[in-house]
Amino acid sequence: MKKKNLIIFGTRPEAIKMAPLVKEFKKNNDFETKVCVTAQHREMLDQVLGFFDIIPDFDLNLMKPNQNLFSLTADIIIELKPVLEDFQPDYVYVHGDTSTSSIAGLAAFYAGAKVCHIEAGLRTHNKWSPFPEEMNRQLTGRLADYHFAPTQQSFDNLIKENIKTENIIITGNTVIDALLDSSERVKTIDNNEIDYLKTVVDSSKKLILVTGHRRENHGQGFINICEALKEIALNNHDTQIIYPVHLNPNVQKPVHDILSNIDDIKLIDPLAYPAFVWLMTQSYMIITDSGGVQEEAPSLGKPVLVMRDTTERPEAVEAGTVILVGTDKNKIIQEATDLLTNQNRYDAMSELHNPYGDGKACERIVKFIQTL
Repeated sequence: MKKKNLIIFGTRPEAIKMAPLVKEFKKNNDFETKVCVTAQHREMLDQVLGFFDIIPDFDLNLMKPNQNLFSLTADIIIELKPVLEDFQPDYVYVHGDTSTSSIAGLAAFYAGAKVCHIEAGLRTHNKWSPFPEEMNRQLTGRLADYHFAPTQQSFDNLIKENIKTENIIITGNTVIDALLDSSERVKTIDNNEIDYLKTVVDSSKKLILVTGHRRENHGQGFINICEALKEIALNNHDTQIIYPVHLNPNVQKPVHDILSNIDDIKLIDPLAYPAFVWLMTQSYMIITDSGGVQEEAPSLGKPVLVMRDTTERPEAVEAGTVILVGTDKNKIIQEATDLLTNQNRYDAMSELHNPYGDGKACERIVKFIQTL
């Protein structure tokens, strides 16, 4: 009898990181694999599903205007109950640190399924940073039966929490599986967003790609970030900054107030995954507060400045592929300027090994589950 897998995700980052796992399980005749999306994010999720040709078997369609963590949490667990009762999976796979992951893990536990945590073991040990992601991840870790850790550091974190060694496997991060496949595909696909970006990117200049959205940076943090970007653009005329601006008003207002009329800064709408991957491939460096970009960019040889004070991904900092700059205006300016002007430092950083994997994480996960 085939083992029954239910893969659950709800946000764009989860979809990107789970898509290659869906593909790997679907190729394997030992499993009946179905996909459930909570649609904690809707439009951005659908873009990723389309790019990876994934049609969910169950779509809870939970996203609402002015959504909050209280209502989202309640909706996820209530709406998953009939899905779990209908399909009766042996294994439920959740990813990372979202509300979908922790609450779907809880629902799967209630239903008697084995909980499999992809990207397990990342920790800041500060429950408020990032909020609510750190506690989502820790809660999922307590619920999980099997832990797929991307790195040795993640493995060590789980061992310290008394997780049994035989229930943890170091796989690398599935985001690298997705990226290596996607960075090749975007070279040849017909895509309107990529066509538009080709008219925007000034190939005679060094491109800095910027993304930012995290709650902890709202307010003065984003003002500092924007003032730093403004000064970088004004002082480095051989540089172009392209910033796909998150739709959150807490991001939109300071970004447009400070950066709207600066030469060599182009503010654009948020990008779907394939266009964002293409833009990463064109960039000279990336300034971001995104966890996923910290993992992806080193595989493309792109140095990253991380606009966070703490990171649950210390391996990249230790490997030297990313630099933590927080929202310190002077530090952002100093580090960006040095990478723009110090070719030896730039080359050394861009050639470092990516600590997050080799693109075979999903293959390792499937092989592990086959042995159970």
